[in-house]
Amino acid sequence: MSEQPSIVLVHGFWGGAAHWSKVILELSRLGYRNLRAVEMPLTSLADDAERTRKMVASLPGKVLLVGHSYGGAVITQMGNQANVCGLVYIAAFAPDHGESPGAITAQNPPLAAANLQPDNDGYLWIKAEKFHESFCPDLSNDEGLVMSVTQKAPLASTFADAISDPAWKHKPTWYQLSTQDRMIAPANQEMMARRMNPRETLNLNASHASLSSRAGEVAALIDRAAVSLA
Repeated sequence: MSEQPSIVLVHGFWGGAAHWSKVILELSRLGYRNLRAVEMPLTSLADDAERTRKMVASLPGKVLLVGHSYGGAVITQMGNQANVCGLVYIAAFAPDHGESPGAITAQNPPLAAANLQPDNDGYLWIKAEKFHESFCPDLSNDEGLVMSVTQKAPLASTFADAISDPAWKHKPTWYQLSTQDRMIAPANQEMMARRMNPRETLNLNASHASLSSRAGEVAALIDRAAVSLA
């Protein structure tokens, strides 16, 4: 069998690379050693895609991209690099050509939409007192508090940044759908998963934070993708 691909984990809005901590530990236990978690500025799709592209370009051999939430839009935008062998979407956006995360969101607004609040500098926050119920109600109160206090707000304008050539039209894909998601409506996830025709769709009775609340199952999906691409 060929060597297993490197795995690059791409976070979404309101979090950073550390949101992948539980998945990283699970993948390490499964024997994966070449793991990376990119830290993006969340200032524009172009900025975030370029930061991720540079990390992918620095790795030898094949790379499997894994995007959570808005991270799915990032891997969709930059995933056509030659060494990218596949894409795994974790409760994530997967826009089509000319489409943005904001346009998808407008089709079926999420339950927590009212809990978003812009600041005077153009950044969009989840209200601190609403973070746990919005983002991660299936995590403990302590975990929800830490995620709330450490949330990384995106520039709100990033929601409107559109995809040019979606990588999911050219690469093998996998999709994990969170059926209790309050940040990306499950109906929108179903639509995006259906049109990309993934090799596997994994439905989890989970919140938007499935990468933390269901880390074992998320890691197992990533493992199945990596094994099939090795």
